[in-house]
Amino acid sequence: MINLTRLNGSEFTLNALYIEKVESFPDTTITLTTGSKYVTLDTREEVAYKIAQFYKEIHILSNPHIRGEEHAE
Repeated sequence: MINLTRLNGSEFTLNALYIEKVESFPDTTITLTTGSKYVTLDTREEVAYKIAQFYKEIHILSNPHIRGEEHAE
């Protein structure tokens, strides 16, 4: 889960596993695999960083092949 801030300043938590894409229009818009959309004050770069940190916390990125390390043992 990642913590984000809505345009009105209220905070919310989003399950990063369901994020399909993050775009800037210029507001950051997050589209989930369910089709739901969320607009946030967080920049696209901040959201990407939070997603990566979440993936590391739950060890999604612990597999060397997923990280792009082809010759890892």
